[in-house]
Amino acid sequence: MHDKGLHENEKIKEFNRNEKVKEIFADDSAESDADLINILEKVKSYAPNSDLDMIVKAYKLAKYAHEGQFRKSGEPYFIHPIAVANILCDMQLDIETIAGGLLHDVVEDTEFTYEDIKRIFNKEVADLVDGVTKLGKIKYRSKEETQSENLRKMFLAMAKDIRVILIKLADRLHNMRTLNYMDPEKAKYKATETLEIYGGIAHRLGISKIKWELEDLALRYIDHDGYYELVEKVSMKRSQREAYIDKIVTCLKEKFDEMDIPCDVYGRPKHFYSIYRKMKKKHKTFEEIFDLTAVRILVDTVKDCYAVLGVVHTLWKPIPGRFKDYIAMPKPNMYQSLHTTVVGPDGEAVEIQIRTHEMHNIAEYGIAAHWKYKEGISNSKEDKIEEKLQWLRQMMEWERDLKDPHEFMDALKEDVFSSQVYVFTPQGDVIELPAGSSPIDFAYRVHTNIGNKCVGAKVDGRMVPLDYRLQNGNIVEVLTASNSPGPSRDWLNIVKTPNAKSRIRQFFKKERREENIERGNAILEKEFKKHGIPTTKDPIVDKNMLIIAKKFNQPNIEDLVATVGYGGIMASQVVTKLKELYTREIRQAMKEKKASLPEDIEKHNISDTEYSKKRKKVPSKGVIVEGLDNILVRFAKCCNPLPGDDIVGYITKGRGVAVHRADCVNVHNTNDEFFKKRMIKVSWANSDNQDETFEAEVQIKAVDRRGIVNEITHIVANEKLSLNGINARKGKDSEVTINLLIEVGGTEQLNYIMKKIKAVPGVESIYRMSN
Repeated sequence: MHDKGLHENEKIKEFNRNEKVKEIFADDSAESDADLINILEKVKSYAPNSDLDMIVKAYKLAKYAHEGQFRKSGEPYFIHPIAVANILCDMQLDIETIAGGLLHDVVEDTEFTYEDIKRIFNKEVADLVDGVTKLGKIKYRSKEETQSENLRKMFLAMAKDIRVILIKLADRLHNMRTLNYMDPEKAKYKATETLEIYGGIAHRLGISKIKWELEDLALRYIDHDGYYELVEKVSMKRSQREAYIDKIVTCLKEKFDEMDIPCDVYGRPKHFYSIYRKMKKKHKTFEEIFDLTAVRILVDTVKDCYAVLGVVHTLWKPIPGRFKDYIAMPKPNMYQSLHTTVVGPDGEAVEIQIRTHEMHNIAEYGIAAHWKYKEGISNSKEDKIEEKLQWLRQMMEWERDLKDPHEFMDALKEDVFSSQVYVFTPQGDVIELPAGSSPIDFAYRVHTNIGNKCVGAKVDGRMVPLDYRLQNGNIVEVLTASNSPGPSRDWLNIVKTPNAKSRIRQFFKKERREENIERGNAILEKEFKKHGIPTTKDPIVDKNMLIIAKKFNQPNIEDLVATVGYGGIMASQVVTKLKELYTREIRQAMKEKKASLPEDIEKHNISDTEYSKKRKKVPSKGVIVEGLDNILVRFAKCCNPLPGDDIVGYITKGRGVAVHRADCVNVHNTNDEFFKKRMIKVSWANSDNQDETFEAEVQIKAVDRRGIVNEITHIVANEKLSLNGINARKGKDSEVTINLLIEVGGTEQLNYIMKKIKAVPGVESIYRMSN
């Protein structure tokens, strides 16, 4: 009934919103708003036949929905969607995208829902709005997890409709323009995120106009002093630089007029972040950076580009190694241009860029300049655009395997937004990879099967090792063999791209499941022993391992173990979580046991009178048995309890009380009800006998080297402790295992001696043994 009431309530709200929408659209007052008229005029200028009614409706609805909301600057919130729509108009985007820009915060920040937008406009617009809407209703454990999941959602929406990211870039650009109203720490966080994520996305999509502005704005908040110092230095030499560039521009125009080549020639100042990055990367001072300004030449045809290049090289001498032909070999983000650096007048180096007007439009707006939503686009161009978005498709493939937010963010920055190298297939196709990539990364980027069958590689015609770091311009040939056993686990330490790592792990996951389970069990057993967790069948361990499997998105324990085996999950991650759950459950069991002790003791025929006696101060072997006096006490050999440990007692038949550590597996690993009923409270006495000692066993894992056993036993002797037993044995990979049986006064002394042994060179681990 309660659910039915909620449903009815939602229906009433929806009806009220629909009625309100009718009123909003019937009101014509907003149609005279200067902001709306400006947006409509812009759209008409590049899409004169468009139906503008959708934009008008989106404007009216957004204006009403954001009424009463204000930005941190104190201005009405609605100025933000207007600014976003104007940026999208400047990119000459379609009606649905402009409407999506106006409505992009409506679902996130107002009473209107996705279903409302879908009903009022259409599914296309609703999906665009939903793609940029953050996951506000889900509570995540950290800021990084929130950021990671929001980016996942955005990229999934991007993969379906690239216009989602164009709206998001416009949204971020306006927010960066008004970041000065935000708290300095938050502003720095936003600026860093913008530089690492959104600047990278703009670059990958070829939208340099937005990329450069985002980077310059971000720099202002990331390095405030560095930014304004750079602005001042650039400003000081501006007039001198402009006069020099004007001289070059005039000379070029005169020459092109003589040759009757129509073109636009102008100077283009370098962006601040570009100069800043060059100074940091090459460790140069501002005075050592010469190419602060470039000259750009725009012509009508590709033929004119090369004709102009010839003219430039006849006027001034080109600098060797500084010529790049991105027309013949475009960048993966569709950028095309000729770049050359020449020794200009007065012996100064000048960079000159030559491209057609269409190439310039693509360089400024990238994917937005020609895409499948624009009228009249050819199938060949549409195919080309889809090809340029291949990096996005590949990213969505490997992101499914990355469940950890930290790992996802690192992979995102590494694969999508790091520095890139451009290499070639033997057929001349350009492959883009993160800097530092290997031939294995190249193989997996071409095709998964080529990666799995890779047995070697040639770079520029010569054989290279598989860990070779590829350089710009390399021609890479992958050698494969049909009988190849598949990738090596060592490749996971070589490859750079998340795509390659994902594919290698997937291979081991699918092809070698039994081997992975065996390997995973061995790894986990070793970790379990180290942390005192039972390695035999244990109901508490099994129950909690299933919980952990679910946490790591594994359907069962076997899949979790297999994933550990192929390196998808670290054994330490599993053991840390298991130890926490296991300890919590044992403590809870101890509390319940203590609560029921009077009943237990009564069942063991210990009288109420005896039980109610005050605690005796006379210790037996340093242990007080609750309610009993002068009783035989012995320490269980399975766990060797020490003063300082939590302990419990067990009433044996004819041999007194056996004292166990509270976390002893033998205490908690039995289903014998009779055993459980014989448990009794015990505690350590405050003994005055300083000479009383207890036996403890420790296990040491160390690098096998001459004298290491002597050094360890020498430490024990120096502390005047009795060494009751020693066992040293060699293992695999030059490892030695040493077991010591020593007498100590309690846990404090044991921890001290273990710390000293751990400091011996070559000792990798030391832990106290149980069972």
